[in-house]
Amino acid sequence: MDLRSYGFLEIDHETFKATGTPYKVYAELLDETSQAQFADVLEQPYVTYGALMPDAHAGYTMPIGGVCATKDVVVPQFVGFDIGCGMCAYKTDFSKEEVTVYAQAIYDGIVSTVPLGFATHKDHQSFKYDLPLTDFAKKVLESTGLKQLGTLGGGNHFIEIGYGLDDKVWIVIHSGSRGFGHKIASHYMVQAYLQVHPSEGVLEKVVADWEARNVKFKEANPQGYAKALQKFTLKQTMEMNKRMKPDNIKGIYGLHTDTLLGQEYVKDQHFALYFALENRKRMIEAIHAVMNKTLGKQNKIVFEDEMRFINRNHNHAEFDTDRGEWIHRKGATHAKEGMMGVIPGNMRDGSFVVKGKGNEESLFSSSHGAGRVMSRVKAKKSVSMEQFERCMEGITGTVDVNTLDESPFAYKDIFEVMRLQEDLVEVVEHIRPIINVKDKPKQR
Repeated sequence: MDLRSYGFLEIDHETFKATGTPYKVYAELLDETSQAQFADVLEQPYVTYGALMPDAHAGYTMPIGGVCATKDVVVPQFVGFDIGCGMCAYKTDFSKEEVTVYAQAIYDGIVSTVPLGFATHKDHQSFKYDLPLTDFAKKVLESTGLKQLGTLGGGNHFIEIGYGLDDKVWIVIHSGSRGFGHKIASHYMVQAYLQVHPSEGVLEKVVADWEARNVKFKEANPQGYAKALQKFTLKQTMEMNKRMKPDNIKGIYGLHTDTLLGQEYVKDQHFALYFALENRKRMIEAIHAVMNKTLGKQNKIVFEDEMRFINRNHNHAEFDTDRGEWIHRKGATHAKEGMMGVIPGNMRDGSFVVKGKGNEESLFSSSHGAGRVMSRVKAKKSVSMEQFERCMEGITGTVDVNTLDESPFAYKDIFEVMRLQEDLVEVVEHIRPIINVKDKPKQR
């Protein structure tokens, strides 16, 4: 694949070096926007190191496939909107042969069981947890998150049923924290911006006006007043987040970790990581049940078996105790030595189970996939349905106009991407797809 034909350019090392921040780039060519974004990241005074994975391409503020280390600061924009988006892979006891025979029935069962795209469950899902979260996050969880728990989402999120070298079937999931994580991320992006531009926020004035109107309420019922104030502030905060969209924010804004706001982001981000994992696990359980029912089996799931269940998210900020710094990964897979991970390719070429090599130059990271070469709009204009259908022959999948922008042609060559990161991960298993589910399929 000639990336130059897609507008990818030679890497501008001169600009990167001028920032004075050490870095490493594993891609051979990069698009112009991602290069400008990476230079902006390296110029931040609290960024001490940066790396770009071989699948890197333009994202929001920081390139997707980007990693950086920061000192005493967390940056919600560097994590992105889909906190905890990542991969889970579970090796089942089903065989390639039996799943292939009933592929269409299994596909239909998944589509009718797991909410796809913007769809959610009709009712709130039960969710027991013992992790702390802020009042804001709890409000979002109860109003939005509980209906989305166990749902796939759209875009490049997918459910894949494939087989490995021993012909045992794997369930592979790519999904994240859904609207719950998006609202958490948006909230802290806005709050980080308002710390620098406080005059643009109206929350403090609105809350102060409410307090002035309720002085007698406070005197008569202090406890009731405190609860009412908290409820009012939460409501106004959520309204403000709707008005000030992060997409309209120009620049990069971080949160110091010794501040209350920084600590609250860390807390809620950690909860969103847990939510995203639970989301993927519930889908695996639902898919496994569909397969059992279709194949007339009673196979069990054992998530506790580390040789059969792999979870690795690729959107997070975590504290590295050895460096004493925060590592931000945005579309990058954690790849410490011996750490298992999953790197997807595309709808046709499947996914790779990998083992990290612990490369410090990549901040112990690897790619999170193949990386796009075409925008969604361009893909829909450039790729025909005939091309899409032909390349997906032999795979039961969501192949229609809704997923044309997710066709293999929209992505880099995954085999080339894997070659470029041989110093970062070892390929343990190549999972070849039998079934691939994305978004809402066409009506049949």
